Amino acid sequence: MIAPTKNEKRPLGYIWFEEWNENIVFLPIHDRRRRLQSLKTSSDLRESSDLRRSDPRMNDVDVSKQIQQMVRFIRQEADEKANEISVSAEEEFNIEKLQLVEAEKKKIRQEYERKQKQVEVRKKIEYSMQLNASRIKVLQAQDDLVSSMKEAASKELLQVSRDHHVYKKLLKDLIVQGHLLRLKEPAVLLRCRKDDAHLVDSVLDSAKQEYSEKANVHSPEIIVDNRIYLPPAPTHHHAHGPFCSGGVVLASRDGKIVCENTLDARLDVVFRKKLPEIRKRLFGQVVA
Repeated sequence: MIAPTKNEKRPLGYIWFEEWNENIVFLPIHDRRRRLQSLKTSSDLRESSDLRRSDPRMNDVDVSKQIQQMVRFIRQEADEKANEISVSAEEEFNIEKLQLVEAEKKKIRQEYERKQKQVEVRKKIEYSMQLNASRIKVLQAQDDLVSSMKEAASKELLQVSRDHHVYKKLLKDLIVQGHLLRLKEPAVLLRCRKDDAHLVDSVLDSAKQEYSEKANVHSPEIIVDNRIYLPPAPTHHHAHGPFCSGGVVLASRDGKIVCENTLDARLDVVFRKKLPEIRKRLFGQVVA
């Protein structure tokens, strides 16, 4: 509150205000209402007091009314202040609640992202395992098919020894080839199946002569082992035991050099050599 001097102008943001005792002061605009209420209350009290002095007939009822008006005013001010406090507290509560909710949402999102990554990793692992299992199944099926082809070829070899004329010539060629290309020894030990012993004896002389002519050496000494024979051909009763589909085994006399020239051994050699080509024709790709 600013007391004015004589002929002083009203400051900016202030208003003229005349108090009950006719004093003139400058009041800020925002204090106008409170000042008016205060002056009104003070004026009412003074008027009540003056009335009681001037009017002896004024009873306690009128005084009580005046007091009730003051109480209502004070209560109204208190209610407004309480309402302001309540609104402010509610705003602070809402802000705090929003912050807590956002923090929990962030935690939930982070937890969800972590679990989602775990699920994705688990899916990749399961997919990789299933893919590997599928590849293994495919490779196993391919190997089974190739093995079945080899078994079918082995069964076809049994038909070779049944034609004695063809098989007899084949035995002679196997003896010459094994002795000429592999051993090149002057004396060798020969083993064959027991069922083929008479066929081997019948072609032994012609095989020696052919070898000596091709190698341009003296006729070699070939000793047929009559004590140890090669396993017989496979049968239904001995399908899983050792067997030999035909052919001969040549070895040096000291046993250090062995040439296995049986039909089964030659089938294994050819099969290993032609396996990439077989796989390419069967499966459309070259598998090492």
